[in-house]
Amino acid sequence: MRKLNILFKSQRYSTYITHFTQSRFYNSNNASYDGKYSMKICEIFTSIQGESTLQGLPCVFVRLAGCNLNCSYCDTQYAREGGTDMSIGEILTKVENLSFSFICITGGEPLIQTDTLLLAQECVIRGYVVSVETNGTIDASQLHEDVIRIIDIKCPGSGEHGKTHPENIVNLRPADEFKFVLNNRTDFEYAREFVKKHRLTDACTVLLSPAWNILDPDVVAEWILHEMPEARLNLQLHKIIWPYESKGR
Repeated sequence: MRKLNILFKSQRYSTYITHFTQSRFYNSNNASYDGKYSMKICEIFTSIQGESTLQGLPCVFVRLAGCNLNCSYCDTQYAREGGTDMSIGEILTKVENLSFSFICITGGEPLIQTDTLLLAQECVIRGYVVSVETNGTIDASQLHEDVIRIIDIKCPGSGEHGKTHPENIVNLRPADEFKFVLNNRTDFEYAREFVKKHRLTDACTVLLSPAWNILDPDVVAEWILHEMPEARLNLQLHKIIWPYESKGR
């Protein structure tokens, strides 16, 4: 049994997590989920978390298939449909065999599959650090209280703005992170006013992410420095490390 300690810090809180890598956590029985709660899985892979306050950590990504939006800058079009049927037991077994402490459940849009709530909960129970990346259009309030919710707020440049579920901007948790992908100055101004209106930085972390190959990071950095210092610049580190790869990174 190998002990792995992670010191996790964000702007609002810090948590010291001790994780024991072993074949089963808390005597869990993954077989009890075999053949049940079938989910559509695009891919399960290991990489470096490229975004959020968890940026830089080794991570197991569970990418679910299917999405209810079609953003102009989408970089995972291959996850919009299809996928492989896997039971929650099969997913948990594969994740545990990869022996990492941090799991990111992403998509597509993971919350269009209702069993994502159960999958996230079971990962938390087994001692993992768990984040769920969502496009913000579906109520994320039922996710386990220990899940780190990365909620995307769509700006005009995405072609999908104005669809945020109202529950996702009330009853905020300290671990919540709101991400705005910016195509241009209009998107920045939209994000700035949205954050101000809903007082997001009073409760959680705000991430401003320049759309890859559309908006230069130095431009967004200057906007943050002069107009929105409470926000955090969010670059896609995985694309910097592996610029010519997409799937499985």
